[in-house]
Amino acid sequence: PAHSQNMKTILASKTIEVPEGVTCDISSRVVTVTGPRGKLTRSFKDIACDLMVVGEGKQVRLDLWFATKKQLACVRTVMAHIDNMFTGVTRGFIYKMRFVYSHFPINVTLTGKTVEIRNFLGEKRVRKVDLCDGVEYVRSADVKDQIELSGNDLTLVSLTAAKIQQATNIRKKDLRKFLDGIYVSEKGAIPEPEE
Repeated sequence: PAHSQNMKTILASKTIEVPEGVTCDISSRVVTVTGPRGKLTRSFKDIACDLMVVGEGKQVRLDLWFATKKQLACVRTVMAHIDNMFTGVTRGFIYKMRFVYSHFPINVTLTGKTVEIRNFLGEKRVRKVDLCDGVEYVRSADVKDQIELSGNDLTLVSLTAAKIQQATNIRKKDLRKFLDGIYVSEKGAIPEPEE
């Protein structure tokens, strides 16, 4: 029988610039990024690759040797994660969520580190969602029925938003008719203050 041999790329390499005012430290695939907003650490030990800081701390380079197609996909993923860490420590991320209801107004409060959702579809049950570490909750002053989640770590901010959205999932009803819930309306890096 003919042996099928996976095509392997000898070397895949990608470099990204480290922004001004940010220091990046890599020790055995654990990336630590420090910037004006704070410090983020993330481990990439599950991916077999060479991660290093080059050019006197101005660039981060990832080398992947003899990679299959599946492993090549990790190159941009890892670099995107590190790029998001740079954005997190310089500008931070914000997720805006709006309440959608047709009859019963959704009541959302913050108790300590827990978001409590009351009167959803008129139910008596109190839905509770814990804020992830480093995520801030703000009730928008200028927009009715809107909350803002912000923080440095994109994964934690988006995870908190997803948990709040999934807490208001409706079951055993026609979803085309029952559109109530708390949904992400806007997301991205915190905009630069305009001069």
